[in-house]
Amino acid sequence: MSTALTILQTKFGYAEFRHNQQDIIETILNKGDAFVLMPTGGGKSLCYQIPALLLPGLTVVISPLIALMKDQVDALRVNGIAAAYLNSSLDPEKREQVFDDLRQNKLKLLYIAPERLFGNEQSFVSFLKSLPVVLFAIDEAHCISHWGHDFRPEYRLLSALKHEFPHVPTIALTATADELTRKDILNKLALNSPRVFISSFNRENIYYYVEPKRNYYDRLVDYLSKHRDDSGIIYALSRNSTESLAADLSADGFSALPYHAGLENDIRKKHQEMFLRDETKIIVATIAFGMGINKSNVRFVIHVDLPKNIESYYQETGRAGRDGLKSDALLFYSGGDVIKLKKFAVIEDNPEQTNIMLRKLQQMADLCETPSCRRQRILNYFGEDHPGDCASCDACLTQFERMDGTTIAQKALSAVARLEGKYGLTYTIDFLRGSKSEKMKDYHRTLPTYGVGSDISKEDWYRYFKELIGQGYLQQTGDEYPVIKLTALSPGVLKGETKVSLIKTIEKREGIDSNQYLPYEQELFTNLKQIRATLATKENMPAYIILSDATLLELATYLPLNLIELRKISGFGDVKVARYGNQFLPAIVDYCRTHRLSSKIDQKIPKRERKSNGVGAHGRAPKTTDTKLESLRLFQAGKKSIEQIAALRQLGQGTIEGHLAHFIPTGEIKITDIVPAEKIPMITEAVKRHGGYAASPIKMELGDAVSYGEIRAVMAHLLKK
Repeated sequence: MSTALTILQTKFGYAEFRHNQQDIIETILNKGDAFVLMPTGGGKSLCYQIPALLLPGLTVVISPLIALMKDQVDALRVNGIAAAYLNSSLDPEKREQVFDDLRQNKLKLLYIAPERLFGNEQSFVSFLKSLPVVLFAIDEAHCISHWGHDFRPEYRLLSALKHEFPHVPTIALTATADELTRKDILNKLALNSPRVFISSFNRENIYYYVEPKRNYYDRLVDYLSKHRDDSGIIYALSRNSTESLAADLSADGFSALPYHAGLENDIRKKHQEMFLRDETKIIVATIAFGMGINKSNVRFVIHVDLPKNIESYYQETGRAGRDGLKSDALLFYSGGDVIKLKKFAVIEDNPEQTNIMLRKLQQMADLCETPSCRRQRILNYFGEDHPGDCASCDACLTQFERMDGTTIAQKALSAVARLEGKYGLTYTIDFLRGSKSEKMKDYHRTLPTYGVGSDISKEDWYRYFKELIGQGYLQQTGDEYPVIKLTALSPGVLKGETKVSLIKTIEKREGIDSNQYLPYEQELFTNLKQIRATLATKENMPAYIILSDATLLELATYLPLNLIELRKISGFGDVKVARYGNQFLPAIVDYCRTHRLSSKIDQKIPKRERKSNGVGAHGRAPKTTDTKLESLRLFQAGKKSIEQIAALRQLGQGTIEGHLAHFIPTGEIKITDIVPAEKIPMITEAVKRHGGYAASPIKMELGDAVSYGEIRAVMAHLLKK
């Protein structure tokens, strides 16, 4: 009899389950309801696709977008699984064929939109009741909640699902929902005592960067010039912005197309298809683009306008790196965007929801403005702890020193006092800088504090004010039109009795990539992508559905030379081995023969372990930076502990441990210099269980017994072996 693990390995080509997948699947197989919160790329689909193959009947998947349905069905069919979708894109003949297949019990999964389920006076519900429906899966479940970031009225129809099918288990899935939204989803769907599964929100392979928006276009072009071969999404707020930015990028030689709801349907569909098939590299889009887009090789997501809340930002950035490879999320921030978005946050005759939307917008602004770990703030927003110092966001990749900011603070507080706490942040800063704007009141131009801060840029003033608010010397009150006021701590600063420390930026430093790549054969990787592209054209489907970039990278790393070895590569299930094995193996064999290389499959622990900055066997080794060498020098001197080095260098202990772990494969540092000998077997087993792919799930399993640095040190030790 097939088991869930057997299906995972033979149909989907993965060695073991991740996150809570196994427990979720067992819940469904035991006919229980489940609510699943799992990050994009975490494997939500497998939570209902595997039960669908084990249960004797039909699984109905409710999904909001046509593109998502087609992607999912194409991917299932490539793996030899009987699946279909019903939506407006099908012509009458194909639609009738799906109905015939359903009547003859030929399908295991059917994808539909919520409006189809309960439209046409519920005739489709009646039809489903004549079929052996064994499971309902509600994808993008946050769409049912008014408090969700992407509420869709048609999803409200699903509140009747349990009434119509009381004994059919239901699984609701989403990648993005805060606590308020989660409670609303469970309430509206009326699930039967559901088990709630919340996986880590941490997307370790995504690097977060926030930069000032002023004159952003040159910075954008500079970034894109370094990523010409990568696919990416650029989000803008308005339709006009998407078209003008796409036109500007095209004029500068980039492969870019616009996407928004105002385009004719055929054009919009064509642009989306071209992006999915890698025929264009960049889509410049409004938020109309992307929900459910399953393209796994998106390497960057860029926001040139501020998202309205952290949920939207998390979901949109989550469209990058679904294959687990390193990807970037770059946001160009301006305080002016906050003011602009406040107008959209106001919901007429609904002050409660207006206040919630304004609060969410302010939290998004705080994420951008506060000079602390972006990853930590995102995870904290969703109720998850993180130690900070992630070494993979701009805040953590910047070294700071503190300066005496008392004079700056006195100028700021004096301005607030002179303005009597009646004005917002932008006006207060303009007052300090001596703005000549007609919005500046004539009376204010005569005040002594007017213009005393003209030597400081607007961006720096915004940063200083946010720091002063964070330290309690000022407060920002009100939702729709917040104003800056003094606090009980303000008089001490104004009188010179209290010294104020502010952050002064020093320099960028290199981060520790927790999803580092093993050295791989770049030339072979390029050849394999060309083979995949040829197959994709022949089979008329996006290339990533045939094999992901992550799978091709494993092929170019471990060099399997026969079908038995090929089965050990993630993503190669039985059907794909039979269907595509002999398409890719000859290229690998020829490459290895030409370059006198042998298979490295015996180096592969389950799943993926990668080393950053990896290049081919004929290229250079991973980069050793000055900051790593400085940590090594201090450690080898033998007079300071890791804790003392961290304090001396004003870096986190985990960062120093990561620096030292870099030298384990070279033999300059011993594993026992970082990790106590008694911990090594425990961490090694956990690394193997989780695939050596990311430190976060291992840390979650082992808890405070180990540090992130110790985990990375063991990973480096295994790499050396």
